[in-house]
Amino acid sequence: MLLSDRRRILLCLAALPLAGCGFEPALGTGSAARGLVGQVRVADATDNLSFALTGQLERRLGRGDGGRFTLTYAIRTKRDGLGITPGQVTTRFNLSGDVDYVLTDATTGAAVAQGTVTNFVGYSATSTTVANLRAESDAKERLMVILADQLVTELIAKVDA
Repeated sequence: MLLSDRRRILLCLAALPLAGCGFEPALGTGSAARGLVGQVRVADATDNLSFALTGQLERRLGRGDGGRFTLTYAIRTKRDGLGITPGQVTTRFNLSGDVDYVLTDATTGAAVAQGTVTNFVGYSATSTTVANLRAESDAKERLMVILADQLVTELIAKVDA
């Protein structure tokens, strides 16, 4: 009983500095970043990678048809073999990716934010071709979700909507 009371008191004391500093969620009501939701038209997807990226961006920011901003991007990926057996068979791959992006004001055409997000994922190779293709496809999709989430985080930090 006494231990749980101590924990409760310590938890309240730990939260006290956040209350005093004016902490507010980035996408909370009235925040500047809230102006991005539903206001970013993402460039059309042209392949599986851009489809996964666009889907995650729209899940995070909402669909921005006719919005204030237009987001264009370029995706680059690279696959490297990591785990190699004595028989020279690759058993583990690293998939790295970069997304260069530019957020422009739809009315003026001026660049509001631009940059590059970078990350990587890994996947294991098996002895079957179908399983390897599925693992690689899943890794690419996971990578695009990670990169889209990073991109949204950067937009929230950079854009005063």
